[in-house]
Formats: sequence, C-alpha cells, structure tokens
Amino acid sequence: MALWLLFALMTAAAIFAVLWPLGRVRVPQGSANDLAVYRDQLDEIVRDQSAGLIGAAEAEAARVEVSRRLLGAAEAAASEPSAPGGTLRRRVAAVAALVAVPLVAAGLYLTLGSPELPGQPLASRDTTPLQDRSLDRLVANVESHLEKNPDDGRGWEVVGPVYMRLGRFDDAVKARRNSLRINGPSADREADLGESLLAEANGVVTAEAKAAFERALTHDPKHNKARFLLGVAAQQDGQPEKAAAIWRVMLKDIPPGSPWVGMVRQALAQVDPSSSPPGPTTADVAAANEMQPQDRNAMIRSMVERLAERLKQDGSDVDGWLRLVRAYTVLGDRDRALSALADARRALGQDADKLRRLDELSKELKLEG
Repeated sequence: MALWLLFALMTAAAIFAVLWPLGRVRVPQGSANDLAVYRDQLDEIVRDQSAGLIGAAEAEAARVEVSRRLLGAAEAAASEPSAPGGTLRRRVAAVAALVAVPLVAAGLYLTLGSPELPGQPLASRDTTPLQDRSLDRLVANVESHLEKNPDDGRGWEVVGPVYMRLGRFDDAVKARRNSLRINGPSADREADLGESLLAEANGVVTAEAKAAFERALTHDPKHNKARFLLGVAAQQDGQPEKAAAIWRVMLKDIPPGSPWVGMVRQALAQVDPSSSPPGPTTADVAAANEMQPQDRNAMIRSMVERLAERLKQDGSDVDGWLRLVRAYTVLGDRDRALSALADARRALGQDADKLRRLDELSKELKLEG
C-alpha cells in the first residue's frame, strides 16, 4: 500500500509540473511589464529632482523621453490580440495531461513492473566483483547458446576451462564429455576430462579419471599432463616407486625450459627424497615463469626452502648460497636475499675466493649500495 501511495504522489507531482505553466495567464512581453517599468522611472525622476540630484532641465528632458516610451508601450499593449484560441489550447492540454499521464504510467507499470515484489535489502544484493560479473554474463550467454545448439563442439570446448576457473567442476566434466563426444577423442581432450574428474573428486584420481589419462597416452604416449597425473594416481594408490619411475622418465623426456620440470622435481622429491635437487637452478626459475602464478610461486618457494634448510646444515656450499640469493631476488624478496647473503658470508668464513663470488653476485643483483 505504501508503494502505491508513493506512486500516486509522484504522479500528482508530475501532473502539477505540467499544469502549473499551462494555468498561468501569459502576460505579453512589452505590455504590462514595460508600463510598470516606465511608471517607476517617472517616479524616480521626481525623487531625484526633489533630492537635488538632477536639475529642472534634465528632469524635464528625462520625463519627455520616458513619457514617449510609456505611450508607445501602452499603444502596443492595446493593439495585442486577446488570442482566445490560446486559452482553449491550454485547457485541452491540461485535460490531456490530467487524464493521459496517470493512464499511460499505470499501463506501463502494470505491463513491465512487479508491484507485489518485495524490496531487496542492500546486504543481499550482488557484491561480485565487476570482472567476475562480466565473466558470469559471458558464461550465461554461452550456456544460452549451447542450450539452443547442444551439438556445438567448439562451444563446449571453450566453456570447459572457464568452468574450471570458476570452480564449477561438475559443469566442466559435462562440458568436456560433450566436447569428446562431438569433436572426437584426442590426447588433450581425454587429459582435460581426467583433470576435471580429479577436481570434481577434490584432488583424488578416481578410476574414471585414471582411465581418461590412460586413453590420452594412447593418442600421445608423452603427453605431460596425463603422465604427471598418472604418477599422482600411483602415489595415491600407495605405489611411490611406480610414481617415481613415471616422473623420472618425464624428466628425461621434457626439455629443461619446460614449466613441467619444477613440478615433476617437486613431486619426485616427495616420494624419493634422495632425488631432491640442491635448489632451483636459473633454468628452473625461468621455466617457472611460464606457469600459472600460484603454481609457479608454490614450486619455487618449496625448492628455495629446501635449499635454505640444507645450507643451514652445511654452509660451505658457495654455489648453493649463490642460488639461494638469486632465487630470493627473482621472487622479489629483497630482505631475505640480503639475509641469505649475510648468512653466507658468516658460513664461508675467511675463504676469499668464495667471498669474492658473493660480492660479485651482490653487485650484479644490486643488493647492496
């Protein structure tokens, strides 16, 4: 009821805004206003003469000029037509506004509005970031398209990774199943399906996911994603030796600059600590730059921490100290790089050659003034 009362008041205000100028009597320009101005000027001349501000001659001349203008204005006012049709037009417009505005407004609102819909509290409104809302709208558009064109294989292939990014893993599984069905099997599509099944199962390589990875290898025996996740499956099945064997073969096959190098080494170190490298090489760090930010940072930091821990036990390895300082610098952690540099100097004692190499690295990385 309060909502309808508000609408009624708003409508009344709109009608009043329309009728007010129509109801006013228009005073022709150059008639009543001009007459009043000229009469005021005659009175002012009299006041100025009485106050001694102007002489009699100047007052008389001014009165003649103002009187002449006053007569001209009076004649113009008398000659203006009364325009009886103007009043009629104003009345018609007023009636039209009085009747049409409420009817049109009510008709539009009843057609397009929802008067019985309750108000939505501010706290419950969508607070999703703008970029995510834009992505949601794009996904909604793709979903609408796929609903009308369920055999659009390209559409299913495109939306699958988006579902993974949004955490909609069940939808990702559906999309990748449809992509396989329509576009045909391939190593990438089978591995992507297995990855979606793994994510849907909260990181567990299910039998169905494992089968997808194995099918991927029938299309490409050296497919990195399929091989790596089959190693994860072996590890989860309590077969660390099998997992280690898979990952060792991967390290022999993949090129040194591949972003998979760091991930495979880290996974291999979990099942075979003796294979853990002393720390990240420059190639490792460069390869990590090709990975997703969260994976890259996790991989590098894990390797750096292992190196730092080893150097606490044996600080005589100058090459290890150099790698550690450089790795901290690559990660943008200047304070820890400086701290590692100081620890290295203490650990290396009076070895002039090793200290010289540390100083050269410090100058190269511009760590010290």
